[in-house]
Amino acid sequence: QVQLVESGGGSVKAGGSLRLSCGSSEYISNIYCMSWFRQAPGKEREDVAIIYTFDGTIYYADPMKGRFTVSQDNAKNTLYLEMNDLKPEDTAMYYCAAENAPYRCREREFTYRGQGTQVTVSS
Repeated sequence: QVQLVESGGGSVKAGGSLRLSCGSSEYISNIYCMSWFRQAPGKEREDVAIIYTFDGTIYYADPMKGRFTVSQDNAKNTLYLEMNDLKPEDTAMYYCAAENAPYRCREREFTYRGQGTQVTVSS
């Protein structure tokens, strides 16, 4: 059982930055993949990025490329999401997720997820 806790959300103005953190109860280097995704009210889940923690390979969704950066700190068992040049359309609940089955990672299906942290961007 992997427990994930997100933090770092808040309210910012357009063009601002935030760094989200996701603390894991397990060694993240032992987790096959981790992901950030977001969901706004009334909208479907939108993938932000996925990281294969064993080798650090990261894939970003196209709208996030160049603005969002995922990183990991194995010593702290923490995954980060650095978000720059935020836009009102980035407003959503942001979730951290984890998965140990490779086929589920490929399908972007995750067994474990946190409670989320709210990001609100005003114009």
